[in-house]
Amino acid sequence: MWWRIVAALVALTLVQAAAAQAFPNRPVRLLVPSPPGGPSDFAGRLIAPGLSEALGQNVVVDARQSVNGILSMEAAAKGAPDGSTLAIGNSGTHVMNVGLYRKLPYDPVRDFVPISQLISAGTALVANPKFGPNTFKEFVSAAKKDPGKINIAIAGANGQVATEVLKSSTGIKLNNVPYKGSSPSEIAVMSGEVEVSLLSIPIITPYVKSGRMKVFGVTTARRSPMLPDVPTIAESGVEGYEFGNWHALFAPAGTPDRLVRVLHREVVRIFQKQGIRDIVIARGSEIIAGTPEELAAKLKRDIPKYQKLMAAAGIQPQ
Repeated sequence: MWWRIVAALVALTLVQAAAAQAFPNRPVRLLVPSPPGGPSDFAGRLIAPGLSEALGQNVVVDARQSVNGILSMEAAAKGAPDGSTLAIGNSGTHVMNVGLYRKLPYDPVRDFVPISQLISAGTALVANPKFGPNTFKEFVSAAKKDPGKINIAIAGANGQVATEVLKSSTGIKLNNVPYKGSSPSEIAVMSGEVEVSLLSIPIITPYVKSGRMKVFGVTTARRSPMLPDVPTIAESGVEGYEFGNWHALFAPAGTPDRLVRVLHREVVRIFQKQGIRDIVIARGSEIIAGTPEELAAKLKRDIPKYQKLMAAAGIQPQ
């Protein structure tokens, strides 16, 4: 038995050595489009230690918050295509932004090489506990009674599109207040600076359970195991309403395929670790760890799909 363990350790050492030799001998910058503590930051910090170990380089998480993650993705697109620059993109930065802006300073398809979709999670419509309505239907009624008077925090492009489709589907008017990521939006809801927001289920669940937020519905097709008693928004009468939030690893266009394959292999290896799987599941997220080809196909499918949804909701590119 001992010789099998030794052989496995030797094989792992050789794989890690080969991976390290493929990358430049300097720290790897992992750009993240959200402030520390946000969903994309969580995804980045989840894989950074494992990548550091495998590549033999320090992987530095560089969290750059900006409206809809544009600044971090622009910086990533301009990074050296040699493995020293990586980025955590998400459904907002790489799908929704295409329909939100006439001129993005980056192209989600042309300027990036997909490596692997990492994790995904649903979102929920939450409110300050002092806000009057207690159900989704009561919220819609309140919004119709006072059009444009209810403030909703917008945390990124995914939240913006989900909000506009919700408004269009229910015939309500809300006052959109943009924030630079999830964390400031959470604070805005709990402080009463805004009444409501669409935020990641894993992030808001502790706040809901502690009474610092209340929840009207989840945006997933099925109820969340983290909030099993909370109905979906579709259940509450908005037929077909479904939005999720995924996070993925990208590199600048031109990054050699051999480096992409090394990175994908290490992502798969990281998510095979029970400790990592336990952390992801505890947060109510789903592990994807798909191939570069699967992520490329998802972008090709989702970008036009959501452009049509946004056009139907009357969302005009800025």
